[in-house]
Amino acid sequence: MKLNTTHINTALTGKARAKVLIIYTGGTFGMMRNEAGTLAPFNFSSIVEHLPTLRNLALELTVISFDKPIDSSNIQPAHWQVMVDIIEQHYHAFDGFVVLHGTDTMAFSASALSFMLQGLAKPVIFTGAQLPISEPRSDARENLITALEIAAAVEAGNPIVPEVAIFFDFELLRGNRSKKVESMQFDAFDSGNYPALATAGVKIEYNKSVMRAAGPSLKVIKSFDTQVAVLKLYPGLNFSILRSLLATPGLRALIIETYGSGNAPTETWLLDALKEAIAQGLLILNISQCSGGKVNQGKYETSKALAEMGVLGGADMTLEAALTKLMILLGNYSIEEVRTMITQPLAGELSV
Repeated sequence: MKLNTTHINTALTGKARAKVLIIYTGGTFGMMRNEAGTLAPFNFSSIVEHLPTLRNLALELTVISFDKPIDSSNIQPAHWQVMVDIIEQHYHAFDGFVVLHGTDTMAFSASALSFMLQGLAKPVIFTGAQLPISEPRSDARENLITALEIAAAVEAGNPIVPEVAIFFDFELLRGNRSKKVESMQFDAFDSGNYPALATAGVKIEYNKSVMRAAGPSLKVIKSFDTQVAVLKLYPGLNFSILRSLLATPGLRALIIETYGSGNAPTETWLLDALKEAIAQGLLILNISQCSGGKVNQGKYETSKALAEMGVLGGADMTLEAALTKLMILLGNYSIEEVRTMITQPLAGELSV
């Protein structure tokens, strides 16, 4: 993939207080309305003209942008590998990183990078916008300015936020705890099972008690196995649909999105099919459809059978975290190791 690089020094006098690398993947944020009235990708070399407030940040910025911006609906694991490659190559040269990304799959990408960047000790802050930066009421300006502030923030010489996070609409959320919950309002993301890492008001208030500790040294994991499927339970699900899904060639893991605290129908055909699949080596992970709460298999009779047959409980993981975590684990470990690791926190994605 071809990448374009732009260097910007917003410290017009004196030395920049920090160096931040911006990775522009695409999405609504970087679109500008041209003379013809259509939206075209933003030229980051002129960003200070459009955002003069950047001069007050006194930062040395480098922007690496995808030559062809990617609509976030088209994001694939290969794009996560490109983002991680960029961070790995520039890790020691910058104090923090900001990833500009479309909102639709931002939580998937932030989750994936949290597992790929093992031992992270610097901020990797995802942000974007619900409206293009060229629109008068765009949220792009505030999101970018604050994301840059967070990426550059230090205390006693150490980064305040040494993890992968999403900043959107005045809140900083752990990346692998986040979900997109809104398409028409500015508060697009929520982390129902984990408190905000920071809130931005008159000043940025950091909730340091819930922040991850900085890792000892960066270790990058890049391999994926995408042979993972998702089955959302619903009234009316029938055996032919389930059978077709379980017969997918090469399928290694299945996430079932269950009701409430991990409950599923007690239909014999459903339980027998899942039990047979597990016996044949398929890993099945139970994730709740609810945005808050957690899977507690066995709490009700409707989930007891799942636990007894070997379905693994996903606790309070989001679907985005569970899916990306499975893909990465399956791409790097044996199925026996994955069965153990999937229910253990690797990057703050679940509560034990």
